[in-house]
Amino acid sequence: MASCLSTYNQSAIKQTNQTFQTPPLNYLTISLHGLFSSIGILENLLIIGVVGFHVRRSIISIWILNLAASDLLATSFLPFFTLYMARGNTWTLGATFCRIYSSVFFLNMFVSGFLLAAISLDRCLVVLRPVWAQNYRNIQLVSRICAVIWALAVICTIPFYIFRDTIPLHSGQILCYYNYVLHPPREPYDQKALCKQRKEALVFTKLFLAFIIPLLIIIISYTNVNLTLARRGCRRPFRFVRLVMAVVVSFILCWAPYHLFIVIEVMAPSTHSVQTVVMKGLPVVASIGYFNSVLNPILYVFSCPDLCSKIRHSLGAVMESVLTEDLAELARRCSTARSSISSTNIVSKHKNSITTQCLKTEEEVFDMNFASSTQA
Repeated sequence: MASCLSTYNQSAIKQTNQTFQTPPLNYLTISLHGLFSSIGILENLLIIGVVGFHVRRSIISIWILNLAASDLLATSFLPFFTLYMARGNTWTLGATFCRIYSSVFFLNMFVSGFLLAAISLDRCLVVLRPVWAQNYRNIQLVSRICAVIWALAVICTIPFYIFRDTIPLHSGQILCYYNYVLHPPREPYDQKALCKQRKEALVFTKLFLAFIIPLLIIIISYTNVNLTLARRGCRRPFRFVRLVMAVVVSFILCWAPYHLFIVIEVMAPSTHSVQTVVMKGLPVVASIGYFNSVLNPILYVFSCPDLCSKIRHSLGAVMESVLTEDLAELARRCSTARSSISSTNIVSKHKNSITTQCLKTEEEVFDMNFASSTQA
C-alpha cells in the first residue's frame, strides 16, 4: 500500500516499537493513560451532571458545559490510544474506527482552542465594553457562538478524517496514521510532491488554527483586561492573576510539544536522525495534549469559588434529597410494620371511637347552627 512512509520512517517506527516494548516504560505509559482517562471522565461527567442539571443556566455555565463535553469526548477515547500503545503501536480495531478515533482527538484540539479563545474574548468584552455586554450578551448569543464553534471544528477536522488510514508495515505493525495518497487527483501527479503538500497543509492548519491563533487571542484578551483594570485603578485579585497565568501556561505546556514535534516531522529531511526522536516522542506529546482535557475542568471550574460553591451546594442538595427519600422510605416501612403488628388494637380502638366522633360531630353542627342563628 502506498502511504508516503519512506523506508527510513518505517525503520524509525520499528525502533520506536522496540522501545515501547520494554516493560517499565510500557507499564508506566499504560498506567498514566488509565489515570488520565479515569480522572478526566469523572471530572467532566461531574461538571456536565451538576452544571447541566443542578446549576441555574448562565453564560459561564454554557461555556463550561461545551468545554466539558469536548473534554469528555476526548478522554472517553483515550483508552483506545492506550490499547494502541500497549500493543506496540499496532492498530487492531479497523480502518473506520481509526479515522473516528483520530478525528475525535483533532476535534477536541480545535474545539478546546476555539472555546478558550472565545471565553477570553468574552471576559475581555465584559471589562472593555460593559454597556454592550449588558445589552447584547445573553445565553442565546453564547449558545449560538458555541454551535458555530463546533461546526467550524467539525469542518477543520474533515481533512484529518479523510487522510487517516491503517498502514501495514514490513515489520508486521499496523499504524493508525496519515495516508496522504488517499483520494489522489485525476490528473497525473508526483506522489512525493503531493504527499509533501498535503502533509504541510494539515500540519500548519493545526498549528495556526488550533494553537497559535487561540493562544494570541488568549494572551491579548487577558492583557487588555489587566491593563484596563489597572487604568481604572481597580485592584486585580491574586486569584484572577493566578487563573490567567494557569490558563496560558497549561495551554502552552500541553499543546506546544505536540505542535513542535509535528512541525519538526514535516520540516526535517526524512533521512535525518531527528526523525527517530520525533517518532519516539509523538505518542508521548500526544498524551500530554490529552492531559489538557484533564486540566481544563480544574482551571475553569474548581478555581471559580462561586461556581465551586454551587457545585458543592448542588451535590449536597442531591445527596440530601437521596438520603431524605431513603429515610422516608425506611420510616414508611417501619410504620407499616408497626401498624401490621398492632392492627387488632387499632381496629378495636377505632370501633370505640366511632360513637365519640359522631357525638362530637353533632355538637359541632349544633354550635355552628347556633352561631349562625345568633348572627342573624
